[in-house]
Amino acid sequence: MEPLKFTQPHRIHFSECDPAGIVFYPQYFVMFNNLLEAWFDQLIPQGFAGFIIEQRYGIPTVHIDAEFKAVSRMGDDVHLELQVERIGQKSLVLKQRCISNEGELRMQVTQTYVTTSLDTHRAIPIPDELYHALTGNHLRA
Repeated sequence: MEPLKFTQPHRIHFSECDPAGIVFYPQYFVMFNNLLEAWFDQLIPQGFAGFIIEQRYGIPTVHIDAEFKAVSRMGDDVHLELQVERIGQKSLVLKQRCISNEGELRMQVTQTYVTTSLDTHRAIPIPDELYHALTGNHLRA
């Protein structure tokens, strides 16, 4: 697995749709958060739960830009993609996309996350283990 890109298949569920049978837009953010968790589970040994619960790190969103290009309907098979756009000292910028199996872009977000301490609720440098998993680098610039 390339750490800077992660893709997962997804079938659009009834619970993600509005009465018209199309994805209710806030549900995309839930899908992308689930994608982030799955990525962390493969990226670092303790996974997302360990990162949050055991190590007491947070990774809240501080900025998001969203574009809705086409509808997704209940039962559609899509791919959810995550790609690292930028790695900062305390933040990550990720592009996350929902794409039909035929290649049609349905929705995309560019989302900035900041790593925080859950004890102080302040921004902290990206924890070493995550930084190393992302960069393959054991020394910071």
